[in-house]
Amino acid sequence: MARASKPSARKRVKRTAALSKEKIIKAAIAEFALKGLDGARVDEVARRSGVNKTLLYQYVGNKDRLFTAALEAAYQSIRERQKEFIARQMDPETGVRQLVHLLMSIWVEHQDYGKLLASENFHGGKHVKRSKLIGEMYQQLVDALIDLLKRGAAQGVFRSGIDAIDLYISISSLSAYYVAHQHTLNAIFHIDVLQPKRLQQREDHIAEMILRFVKLNPDR
Repeated sequence: MARASKPSARKRVKRTAALSKEKIIKAAIAEFALKGLDGARVDEVARRSGVNKTLLYQYVGNKDRLFTAALEAAYQSIRERQKEFIARQMDPETGVRQLVHLLMSIWVEHQDYGKLLASENFHGGKHVKRSKLIGEMYQQLVDALIDLLKRGAAQGVFRSGIDAIDLYISISSLSAYYVAHQHTLNAIFHIDVLQPKRLQQREDHIAEMILRFVKLNPDR
């Protein structure tokens, strides 16, 4: 009986470790998003997660590794949304509109991710540079955009020679700024930038700007 119970015991230990690590990462994302890398405290991550500090270090390592793990987990949650765009074959113009919608949705639904990126940029992107996972995820989206632009050019809808990375950065910037600065924009212009009707208006505005840039005949 003792022998038969060992595999089950090992499975329980693995499940417990996986659950504890998940709690740690979730708590780390919240702590780093709130206070940035410099202001965040490992003690507070341990408190939020309910996992003692010794086990936390055992599961994820030091504070730098914890921040990298938090970044990767945030990217992983976004990756599922990206798959919707990557997997679909759509006409070029619809593809651009769908990409605008995807990126705006990501910034709105994953605002902690934007805050982590702000902290990461302050530190020179050193954690992103160390992560193979993050680079691979972005490359998949860029590859899908390259394919979309090629199909658009082949069909005589888009201009040729458009750089997919530049286009991605433009769309993402137009979305990210809008969400990241929502509180000051609301205060200055007395609006609610995340109100559904205004959010749709913003998406349409970005899509029209981008389409006028990529289309061979913008007025059609």
